Amino acid sequence: MTDQPRHLPVDALEDWTAAVCTRLGLDRSDVDTALVLDLARDVAHGVARPAAPLSAFLAGLAAGRAGGSPTDAADAAAAISELAAGWRTADDHA
Repeated sequence: MTDQPRHLPVDALEDWTAAVCTRLGLDRSDVDTALVLDLARDVAHGVARPAAPLSAFLAGLAAGRAGGSPTDAADAAAAISELAAGWRTADDHA
């Protein structure tokens, strides 16, 4: 690891996604990039930024266990986004 953060240019996102799919043996057409990015945005804004990648992982895990279809992924993402929209921290309850 380096001390400098590495940022992926937006135009390279498709190349990165395709490379990861190839490496993991996934069909690129099964990956809804907008769905994942929207989920990350919802969680980052509704809960906390560090919760976004964890939530994306959990959505993928839940989708895989449910069967792994694009609908399973969309359902998991929708459930997490809904939870994030209503999320309140312990400080919010005080």
